[in-house]
Amino acid sequence: MEGFIGLVLNIILTIYLVIDSRKHGKSPILWGILGFIFGLIALGIYLIKTNRKVIGWVITIISIIGYLALLLVLLLGAALILGGGFS
Repeated sequence: MEGFIGLVLNIILTIYLVIDSRKHGKSPILWGILGFIFGLIALGIYLIKTNRKVIGWVITIISIIGYLALLLVLLLGAALILGGGFS
């Protein structure tokens, strides 16, 4: 279910970036692709590039911290599985 929700959010984000990028004279195809692949990080960078710097930096930093936390959890999980637990 989480994968489906993430996909729906990325599609909504992509639609927003395509529509809004036209208003700011940016490439809608480029920002649509970046938004679909990179999600919230692309949104944060887009907001920074369109002079909405405070919210852009907040979204970018929170996204990076979230991705790093997820990576840490995955690495710890893999270490526990491969290492045979805490023994």
